[in-house]
Amino acid sequence: MTAIVWTYVITGTLDFTQGGILEGKIGNTMAAILLALYAFGIGKAALMPFHRWLPSAMVAPTPVSALLHAVAVVKAGVFTMLKVGVYIFGIDFLSTTGASEWLMWLAAFSILGASIVAMTKDNLKARLAYSTVSQLSYITLGMALATSMGAVGGGIHIAMHAFGKITLFMCAGAIYVATHKTEIKQMTGLGRVMPWTYGAFLIGALSIIGLPPLGGSWSKWLLMVGAADTGQIIMIAVLMISSLLNVAYLLPIVAKGFFLTDKKNNAETGIKEAPFWCVAPPVFTALGCIGLFFYASDIITFIEPIAGGSN
Repeated sequence: MTAIVWTYVITGTLDFTQGGILEGKIGNTMAAILLALYAFGIGKAALMPFHRWLPSAMVAPTPVSALLHAVAVVKAGVFTMLKVGVYIFGIDFLSTTGASEWLMWLAAFSILGASIVAMTKDNLKARLAYSTVSQLSYITLGMALATSMGAVGGGIHIAMHAFGKITLFMCAGAIYVATHKTEIKQMTGLGRVMPWTYGAFLIGALSIIGLPPLGGSWSKWLLMVGAADTGQIIMIAVLMISSLLNVAYLLPIVAKGFFLTDKKNNAETGIKEAPFWCVAPPVFTALGCIGLFFYASDIITFIEPIAGGSN
């Protein structure tokens, strides 16, 4: 609220305007402070250290968690961050004043910090929740880079992450329905008796990691290009390290499921795939992760004029 009132006082308007409304009306330091009020006021963006509500929300039933972490609430937060960056501050204004540089570093810290925490979680939904904290910060980073390509990369990551993460959460739900297991250490060998669920999980995980031919590869590539545009080599390294951390906390789940065995988790114990209507949705969204790779250009074409900026 403070940020909104301050914006109105100095500009006389609250209209979203292409190129922003603050240029020439606020100094560099004050612009950085105003951006901080927006960034931390938009709590649903889940920037560290104001992120704890998101992992706590995983106690909700898995379908609710899937919508919360992939589509609805969290995406509203980072979408608002992009809107504020592009239409209130303006990409060119952020670039020339450096007002978003501190936010870029905070987003980078959130990306790596949340990924490291995710690696320590044995509860599957908790691991996916901290992964969401990390992935949301990609979008904030895209805006904070203050380049058109960064904003486009952040915008397209909203869609790419949505498909990948909702796939992972729905797979977690299918596993729970079929086995009532929630801890990763209990899931050894389940891929052998739940191949459709684990196959969908693998595709969703690879999209989150950013490997082609999956949609997540495009958003990470565009974010790296945006970082390169501003000479932010460290940010490129952050994105690369983050992808390696994604590998470290997601792929072992699949490897344990397919390549290790546990006598308690085999067909003879009666464990099998969850009912069709539990398995079909994550399979469908996993196919969506593949489809987004081939149709990403349509999303980019839509976002580019909105991102604006001259750089």
